[in-house]
Amino acid sequence: MTPEHDTVRRFITERYPQADIAGDDDIFALGYVNSLFAVELVRFVEKTFGITVPEDAMRMDNFRTIDAIVELVRGAAAVADR
Repeated sequence: MTPEHDTVRRFITERYPQADIAGDDDIFALGYVNSLFAVELVRFVEKTFGITVPEDAMRMDNFRTIDAIVELVRGAAAVADR
């Protein structure tokens, strides 16, 4: 796992200490994310990683797993670096 994975996982487990989440686990299907927590998750990602999630990337699939979130972060960072 990468530091980004660890950071996202820590954010989720601070809210849900019992969570044992693999990078590819669907956090929505596991019941860890509701609509309010989804907004918090987007804000956390933007603030922590210094990115702005583009409007067209505001899809559940981009936040469904830790792996997807990290991929979104890396993609947004790459665009910002251009």
